[in-house]
Amino acid sequence: MEALDEHLGPPVDLGDESDSSDNGSRKRHKPKLPLAKPMSVETQTESGFHKTCRICLEHIREAMLHHRWQEAAEYMASYTQILEDRNQVRAQPNKELVWRISTEILHHLPNATVKDYNIIYERMKHSGVKHYLMICLEHSFHLMLHDQIEGAKHQLSVAESWRHGKESVSQLQRIKLIQAYRSLLDYMIWCDKKSTLSKNSSFESDNQGIHTFFRLASTNLQEILKNPGVWDPFILCYVEMLEFYGDYEEALKVLNSYAYDNSFPPNPNAHVYMYQFLKRHDSPEKKLMKVLKNLRLLVSSHELMLDYSFLLLQSEKKSDTQKALEVLLEMLDYACWRSNLDVWKSLHAAIHQLLLHEDGEVVVHKQMVLRKDWWPALHFTSFHAKKDREENTELLEVKASLAKILCPGRPLRYTAEQMPT
Repeated sequence: MEALDEHLGPPVDLGDESDSSDNGSRKRHKPKLPLAKPMSVETQTESGFHKTCRICLEHIREAMLHHRWQEAAEYMASYTQILEDRNQVRAQPNKELVWRISTEILHHLPNATVKDYNIIYERMKHSGVKHYLMICLEHSFHLMLHDQIEGAKHQLSVAESWRHGKESVSQLQRIKLIQAYRSLLDYMIWCDKKSTLSKNSSFESDNQGIHTFFRLASTNLQEILKNPGVWDPFILCYVEMLEFYGDYEEALKVLNSYAYDNSFPPNPNAHVYMYQFLKRHDSPEKKLMKVLKNLRLLVSSHELMLDYSFLLLQSEKKSDTQKALEVLLEMLDYACWRSNLDVWKSLHAAIHQLLLHEDGEVVVHKQMVLRKDWWPALHFTSFHAKKDREENTELLEVKASLAKILCPGRPLRYTAEQMPT
């Protein structure tokens, strides 16, 4: 719809068109949103063909805004004649508009078929070259949604081999994206064949067939790490295949590069995948803690911080217990963890361990210095007490036992005892 609005014309501000006799009051009540430019104004240079197309486009927009999709489809069937426009300035915007609007209408038509989509995509691919690669990619997505994996792969293979003129930077980037998704489809076929392979079957031909799709997928997936970006689903697929074939060293190398290569953007998921891999393969706790330490720098409220605090508390070292306290308090700085019993119980355990040391209370108070003014309102009001009493009495008891040590000297109304009404 944004592209459609832009095509029809930019909004204009009519605030200065008011009558001078009422200028003061008009300025005070000037609307915040700009008024839309009238769409049915005929210009002196507009041909009959362009006028017909413009009016048709206005009807399409009106129908779409009111969700009259069948009516919009009927107008769209006529509007496609705009593709015959030979004006070089308008040609590309017109083609993209037809592509975007046609697919949007089909998405909302209950009786639309895959064949209808194929007709639109094929027509738009052959109407120009500028959007060819992105149309192929979108076409493949639609086929994937309808479980036509082979058809989707064919679309990507055609797009991958397509060339036109001198390759631009954007064209190269799109080709890399297409290669990545084609590898993803090879992975999906690999998964399908792996699951259908009989457990009792050990035919070499079957195993070779599966391995062929592994090689096809891995060839391009290996190239992903040479292009900095966020490639989460592709990395997971590649690691799964490597694990299946027992190549744990290569899988670890891939995950390590994805998480720690400075050319890639900071990505919390990369550290999550590394942690999950190490945990699956029973890696030492020291390695697990190192990964979670890096994750904490990116997302201190991540759910795996609960695992991090547990590992720290297990070591029973005072320094690690202090670190666990910091991690848990940082989690509870976020409202999403406010009613999580596991976090509060871990916090109780950390504080209990610290209080066994002479300076334990000082350590806790030091962490609460910057929180003392806002933590009571976040966790320890009478409203929270009433809510916790109704929903989770165990949480109420744990929080009540920590209220004084976390917020000393504060008049808190959070207590495990029933408050008088």
